[in-house]
Amino acid sequence: MRTKRGVALLLIDVINGFDFEGSEGLVAAAIPAALCIEALARRARRLGVPVVYVNDNFGQWRSNFEATVQECTKRTQPGHAVVARLRPRRGDYFVLKPRHSGFFYTPLPLLLEHLGVDTLVLTGFATNLCVLFTANDAHMLGYHVRIPADCTASNTAGLTRAALAQVREALRADVRSSKEWDPLAIGPRRKKPTGHAL
Repeated sequence: MRTKRGVALLLIDVINGFDFEGSEGLVAAAIPAALCIEALARRARRLGVPVVYVNDNFGQWRSNFEATVQECTKRTQPGHAVVARLRPRRGDYFVLKPRHSGFFYTPLPLLLEHLGVDTLVLTGFATNLCVLFTANDAHMLGYHVRIPADCTASNTAGLTRAALAQVREALRADVRSSKEWDPLAIGPRRKKPTGHAL
């Protein structure tokens, strides 16, 4: 059995048409975030860090990930430019999820176990929904969580700030910008808390 000491980069719901009512704010915020995610993913691939797409199936139970990518890159989709920039590359992994969390009824834990991962770098959309839900489950399952602030976005900057403050406080997650430090680095681990202070 492999020792869990590795890092994986998760791209959460970056393959997304953003074709829902009120998505304008999220699309606007996702464009600069996508540039940072793209740079981080490029570096991860160069370093051999696993890149894992954790994506909503959008209720399409008979679809596959490639079909989702093709649909979301159509020029009629509001988020097509984001998806075109962040589309998967050869060697990347993907997990389709039915709900907000990447861990809820998905094979993600088995994949991470296979990869020997104990630290997750979460990026993607939206910070206050699917990224936050995935971070909460990751923490409860014993993973170290990092969420580079510049690699995620919500419908408003306020929602993003509030979600990042929550994970920093409750999960002890590192939310520094990817420009401030290297979120892919394997460094010394702080001991995980075993309980909650009241």
